[in-house]
Amino acid sequence: MSLSIEQLQAQFPNLSLLSGEDSAARQLSFGRNEPCTAIGFARPRDTAELAALLKFCNENDQPIIAGGGLTNMVGATLATPDDLIISTELMAAVEEIDTEDRVVVVQAGAPLQTVHDAVEEQGLALEADLGARGTATIGGMISTNAGGNRVLRYGMMREQVLGLEVVLADGTIMSSMNRVLKNNAGYDLKHLFIGSEGTLGFVTRAVLRLRELPPHTTTLFLALPSYDAVCKLLRHLDRGTSGTLSTFEVSWNSYYRLVTTPPAEGKPPLSQDYAFYVLAEMTGQDAASTEALALDLIETATEQDLIADGLIAKNQAERDKLWALRDDIGQVLQFYPMAAFDISVPLSHMADYLEEMKANLDRAFPGHRMVIFGHLGDSNIHLIVETKSEDEEVMHQIERLVYEPLQKYKGTVSAEHGVGLLKKDFLHLSRTPEELAMMKQLKNLFDPKNILNRGKIFDA
Repeated sequence: MSLSIEQLQAQFPNLSLLSGEDSAARQLSFGRNEPCTAIGFARPRDTAELAALLKFCNENDQPIIAGGGLTNMVGATLATPDDLIISTELMAAVEEIDTEDRVVVVQAGAPLQTVHDAVEEQGLALEADLGARGTATIGGMISTNAGGNRVLRYGMMREQVLGLEVVLADGTIMSSMNRVLKNNAGYDLKHLFIGSEGTLGFVTRAVLRLRELPPHTTTLFLALPSYDAVCKLLRHLDRGTSGTLSTFEVSWNSYYRLVTTPPAEGKPPLSQDYAFYVLAEMTGQDAASTEALALDLIETATEQDLIADGLIAKNQAERDKLWALRDDIGQVLQFYPMAAFDISVPLSHMADYLEEMKANLDRAFPGHRMVIFGHLGDSNIHLIVETKSEDEEVMHQIERLVYEPLQKYKGTVSAEHGVGLLKKDFLHLSRTPEELAMMKQLKNLFDPKNILNRGKIFDA
């Protein structure tokens, strides 16, 4: 039996608890506006209070949902009436910025944008970025091993994490707040929790790696005639920038038209008639030399018929407008009801996969709409498919048509959003039986009562 708000408040009189209308109004997943039916929101103020709360919940078999920014897209934070949501929103401090060791110590509830702003004041950068930077929390990004716009150069969230503090299901605090890049003293336990979607433990604090803030970033926006040209341009830019290419975002014509046509507020900086659009960024010591290199690369790529048209952002305002197009993900809600997909396919197989998948969808659902965009430089794309129905069988059929070919093309059903509830039926397409068995063994070891994010990723 679930605990009541009254029982929780009696046990923890100083704990911040939200219930009733305050709880019901909370959104629990991107694009889903149904009322939250959970018991309520518990909002601990520090690790010790959270640990005591988890210990009490574990002793009373109370299921827990870990709440970060609550904008995930795979149902990882959806709650049942039996669940208690533990939110880190009151544990949001940037505790320390060490400019000599180039690390930042943050609490799990700190929004990504807050951390960016704090470290940039010190001339440093946290090289993890994504469109939901204003709401995504550090704890949520660690729990999902979030990717984003700079994975091509800097890697996933996993590569930014040096140390973690985690509270286990029984209230045990595991502090592994390592601050050095190289530490081979036994198992690196933090990696068990990064990407585990809150099923093994509750991330409370982290030590994150910082880099020097690049003196200058040049932003290119390019129109391309074909997918083959996109792949060749990626290699051309990466080679030509000697590894300083940090971003390579690609929009298929379908997505570009969506975000540059009313009711979208964005205006098309280039004609809407090209097949692909690339938003690329490269860093350098100064504007003059970096932009000169960019112009040279554009010229040589144009001579090779890789680029049909393009521009270089002249200032921050122009750069912001280009990124606003890429980040205007809210426009996909025009397709509602819809199915959203976050997948990875090796670049060498991407075109064949998309051709087969789209042909299958066209046969099964003639006249449907779909948009494609993504980070592509790291083989990750996002698909939004108009379903025209909220029927579960229709949704499941579309999911099968999108996911099943991935196994053939050596792709994965989840590139950066995780598995949650929505992808667990297809996890076997991306993981072997031996991997799945080991995952379940780890879950049983760390959370034997199965109170943490119960039913997410797989059924324990």
